[in-house]
Amino acid sequence: MEQRLSERVRNIKPSATMSVDAKTKSLVASGQPVINMSVGEPDFDTPTAAAFAGIRAITNGNTRYTPAAGTVALRQAIARKLMTENGLTYAAEQIIVSNGAKHTLYNVFVAICDEGDEVILPAPYWVSYPEQIELAGAKPVIVGCDESTQFKMTPAQLEAAITPNTKAVLLNTPSNPTGAVYHEEELQALAKVLRNHDVYVVLDEIYERLVYDVKQTSLAAIAPELQDRVIVVNGFSKAFAMTGWRLGYAAAPADVAKAMASFQSHSTGSPSSMSQAAGLTALSHFDPAVVETFQHRRDVLVEGLNALAGVSCLPPEGAFYAFPDISGVIGKRYEGTPIESATDYCQLLLEKALVASVPGDAFGSPNHVRFSYAVADDDIAEAVQRMRQFHQKLS
Repeated sequence: MEQRLSERVRNIKPSATMSVDAKTKSLVASGQPVINMSVGEPDFDTPTAAAFAGIRAITNGNTRYTPAAGTVALRQAIARKLMTENGLTYAAEQIIVSNGAKHTLYNVFVAICDEGDEVILPAPYWVSYPEQIELAGAKPVIVGCDESTQFKMTPAQLEAAITPNTKAVLLNTPSNPTGAVYHEEELQALAKVLRNHDVYVVLDEIYERLVYDVKQTSLAAIAPELQDRVIVVNGFSKAFAMTGWRLGYAAAPADVAKAMASFQSHSTGSPSSMSQAAGLTALSHFDPAVVETFQHRRDVLVEGLNALAGVSCLPPEGAFYAFPDISGVIGKRYEGTPIESATDYCQLLLEKALVASVPGDAFGSPNHVRFSYAVADDDIAEAVQRMRQFHQKLS
């Protein structure tokens, strides 16, 4: 056969974060003391009550298929959570539970996008967004954002990006990779633009509980007149340290929710019954202390990064990532080896300083690097020290 693989699959770019994580774990397996700040995975444990709920599901025989959209009990609990915590009114039939928020997002794009549609995507963006949009047959329309707006899309940028082909706008707040949080007045300004255009709004709020010194507000709550075209995506991985449980969800207009459930029934089927049992319990067991822990780590890391020559870093207001600008390092050398890109910088930092990070190219921002501070306090302090020594050797 001349061409064995589909064009759709051939065009997929491997996940940069997963690739770096794999290389890092390979070095660790060989005995290298690598500090892995490349992957977005909390370093604390799943809440004990949730873990035991998953175990009880297994020992009680709750190990069979559930409805494709998730158990009624979990969908009802999510609807209650959205009402009490976010001020959003959804029926259980409008909730779709999937195998992680990443899976949920893919279901969303498949459900709403046709060939030739456009999805407005502010950059920097999470690495999987453009790939998922393209897999659904649509085109990501990238809107570049930088430090001048705290990495947030302005109403003028949004208005300029909308065309007759626009099907959806994607907002991730708090953001991966920047940690940017859209404030209420900023969301109001974006909503004012969106009221004049019949497009979907996809809100990825997976980091909603992890905010520092600011209030997390959902655009869906402050602009209820848009709710018939807003799709809220969330999950359990980040706030509840349940990455391996693979559990996410969407709250959507009834027709979109029905389409997502239908698609999921033919692609992956129902989410894990044990994971859903754990998630049901987790919803009432969030520990606010994790926010204080992450905030302390953020402060230590950002201070350390800003002390490095050629590096500047805005303090993130949410999530657990720092996204420094390293353009002042581009063009320098490390022991004779040139640094011509963020990728070069990250590779050298991993090989020479044993600190793993992700180059900003993967996030649509080539002069930046993403560091996850979802690692132990001692590791962050050690990573800062190693980076300081690394930078002292730049010339």
